[in-house]
Amino acid sequence: DWDFWIDFKDRRMWPTVAPIVAMCFAAAAQSFFWQKFRLPFGATLAVFALLVGEWINRYDNFWGWTFFPINLVFPSALIPMGFWLDVVLLLSGSWVVTAVVGAMGWGLLFYPSNWPVLAQFHQATEVDGVLLTLADLIGFNYVRTGTPEYIRMIERGTLRTFGKDVVPVAAFFSA
Repeated sequence: DWDFWIDFKDRRMWPTVAPIVAMCFAAAAQSFFWQKFRLPFGATLAVFALLVGEWINRYDNFWGWTFFPINLVFPSALIPMGFWLDVVLLLSGSWVVTAVVGAMGWGLLFYPSNWPVLAQFHQATEVDGVLLTLADLIGFNYVRTGTPEYIRMIERGTLRTFGKDVVPVAAFFSA
């Protein structure tokens, strides 16, 4: 769920959970292509295939069946992190350097590479005296069944989804 909904792409859990989960696919594909063929494009190929599959899923399931707006459910951009991981492996040729430097860069590049798409949803708005972001407002207008409300809790007046001090800490722990 942390990568499905625009209002769940917050500054605490999304930059931590999504890159760690996506790294598993990229690392497995990179290992296969490097060991079998000595080709350094496994991570990029894996994240591209994952991104194509996610777009098919988001369009068919969320728009085709339930008519949620696509900007509410778009997938994260993983291509820059896949490039980074492959370039580190290509230049170093070492699994250890790739695991340390490549994985650190993967976690640290995740939020900045997705920020241009997310910036528009982090704008402040006031609705009925409550200060929200546009992402939270969209999430309230398109209610999903089975979503626990304690996960989508809005702290009044603090704008928890703004990327202030928490984002670098979350990216560091993701790395």
